[in-house]
Amino acid sequence: MKVGVIQSNYIPWRGYFDFIGQVDLFVFHDDLQYTKGDWRNRNRIKTPADLIWLSVPVKSHKTSQLICETQIDYSTNWQKDHLNRFTANYSKALHHSDAIGLLEEAFRFRDRTISELNVRLIRLVCGYLGITTPMRFSAEYSLTGAKTERLIDLLRKAGASTYLSGPNGRSYLNEGLFRDSCIRLEYKSYDYAPYPQLWGKFEGAVSVLDLIANCGPMARDYLMSSSPNERCV
Repeated sequence: MKVGVIQSNYIPWRGYFDFIGQVDLFVFHDDLQYTKGDWRNRNRIKTPADLIWLSVPVKSHKTSQLICETQIDYSTNWQKDHLNRFTANYSKALHHSDAIGLLEEAFRFRDRTISELNVRLIRLVCGYLGITTPMRFSAEYSLTGAKTERLIDLLRKAGASTYLSGPNGRSYLNEGLFRDSCIRLEYKSYDYAPYPQLWGKFEGAVSVLDLIANCGPMARDYLMSSSPNERCV
C-alpha cells in the first residue's frame, strides 16, 4: 500500500491533489508545530496585476502550538473578503461559480481550527475532482520518535509498503531507515502542463481554485504530472 503524508494547507495548488490521487491512503500530518508565514493558512490567486495572498487569520497563543490546535480568528469577516476578492478576479472565468461554490460551502461551517477548515476544503475539492483516496490523521496513530523515526512509525502502523514523499524530502529524510524498515521510498514529481488561464503569462503556483475556475470539470485533465516519480529505496 502506498501512503502519503502531508500537513494540511489552505486551498492548496493542483500538485497537492495529484499527490493525494497517487496514493492508497493519505494522512494529514497536523499534530506538528504550526509555522507562521507558511501554506497552512494562506494561498495565492491570480489577478490582472499580480498574484495576491488569501490569508486566514489565526490565533497564536504559544510557539509550540500544533496545527490541529491553531484556532481561526473570526473577529473580522475574512470569509467575505476572500469571496469578494475571488469574485472580483475570476468573474470572467468560465467556471467561476464552481470554484466560489466550494469556498461558500466550506465557510458555512465556521470551523474552529485551521486544520478543520483546510481538511474540509481539501475533501470538497477532491470530491469535485473525482479523487476518492481514503484520508486519516496522524494523531490517530499514537506516534513515537521524531523526524524520520516518527514517520516510519506512522507508516508501519498504517500498513505502508511504499511511502510517497514530496521532492523536498531528499534534504531531510534518513533514507537508510526506509531501507531498514523494508518500506519503498518514492519522491513525487511535480511537472505540469499549463492550462487556459486568465490574466497574461501562465502562473502555476496558485490555489487549485484557479484551475477549477478556468477549466471546470476538465480540471482533472490537467492534474497529473508529466514526469514519473523517482524511486529511491
